[in-house]
Amino acid sequence: MNRNAISLFSSSGIGDLGLHANGINTVIACELLSERMNLFSHNNSNTKCFCGDIWALKDEIVEYYNNQFDEPPFLILATPPCQGMSSNGMGKMLSDYRKGLRPKMDERNRLIMPAVDIVIELRPEWVIFENVANMENTMILDDEGKLVKILDYVHGKVEHEYIMCHEVIDCVDYGVPQHRRRLLTILTRTEAGKRYYNQHKTLLPLASHSKEMSLFTEEWVTVRKAIGQFPPLRAEKGKNACKAFHPLHRVPLLDDKKLFWMDNTPEGATAFNNQCINPSCMYQGNSNHGARHNKDGINQSLTDTPLYCQKCGALLPRPYVEDKDGTRRLMKGFVSAYKRMCWDEPASTLTQNFQYACSDNKVHPDQSRVLSLYEALVLQTIAQYEYSFVVDGKTVSDGLIRDTIGESVPPLVIDKVVKNILSIQ
Repeated sequence: MNRNAISLFSSSGIGDLGLHANGINTVIACELLSERMNLFSHNNSNTKCFCGDIWALKDEIVEYYNNQFDEPPFLILATPPCQGMSSNGMGKMLSDYRKGLRPKMDERNRLIMPAVDIVIELRPEWVIFENVANMENTMILDDEGKLVKILDYVHGKVEHEYIMCHEVIDCVDYGVPQHRRRLLTILTRTEAGKRYYNQHKTLLPLASHSKEMSLFTEEWVTVRKAIGQFPPLRAEKGKNACKAFHPLHRVPLLDDKKLFWMDNTPEGATAFNNQCINPSCMYQGNSNHGARHNKDGINQSLTDTPLYCQKCGALLPRPYVEDKDGTRRLMKGFVSAYKRMCWDEPASTLTQNFQYACSDNKVHPDQSRVLSLYEALVLQTIAQYEYSFVVDGKTVSDGLIRDTIGESVPPLVIDKVVKNILSIQ
């Protein structure tokens, strides 16, 4: 049985790997950015790729599908951009609206609207929307200029034919070695799906993993289990790559200052809290870094954290900047920066900045470096599937690989969601 899917906001096609693992063919994809679309196309040569603004392309997508296929698609997978979806400022936005003031809106949040239009026109049996957890609190101006929550907008458009289930999950509960909270919204118009929902009150699969093993779940996959046996690297020239292990097992270089900070940072700790390494002192009671709320309620990092040992005056291996006159002062930053991961916990959320030591909790547990590109592919579960970053015989830029990883949905999650959907049929 042929099952066709349409992929919207496809990026480089990582989420689609979970579809393909279950025999579902992506016949149409749409993505705004050409370099992502090009990478998608090289991995999916039989997919019709639409590159551009979905608002301008939605009618063409519908027309193309109807001209090529007699049956509605089995599934539409849509992962709208998440940069504009935040709960911050929602109270002020609603207050401004009630006062008759037009609130400042992020137009990216309205990209859900053309996606819903495509759903209404093509009537897929199933729909999966995937986005950041804050999508459930995000508000948009609808077709009539009214301020509504995104999920209320979607439900109002499809409730005559579809039932809708939405739930915030942590991907770590589905076998991904990484904490990643996402909102999954699933729609179905099938009778089997509606019966399943009425019985179980969800369309999502049961969690397969938990912090502690149970009769029904395995333990979370930790950093140690995922990448603990990989060859060691160090972020200095000649030691920052191991191509014999994997071409992407390589990391960017760090300067001598950063290596000094990280060499003295324990597992699970931040370099901002490093203590004295003067052999004649070794004082371990220097004040730690932290943050406090200012008079406006904004959380700000402390500015009085010592950079020099409070006992002997020696320079501490803490992040600093140096002024033109040679004066050193503590670098601005929170305790999640220049912080090592823990071996026996899942990784924190991978973002597009995962290869920067100053990014949240992204330094290797015991080696002075950040995650390699390959390690990130493993932690995002992309490495479990067949996918190539080689286009026309040349590996794409590290930046594109980082962006592809950081903005993608872990394909293992889509894989398990789709397996559950197929079990319902």
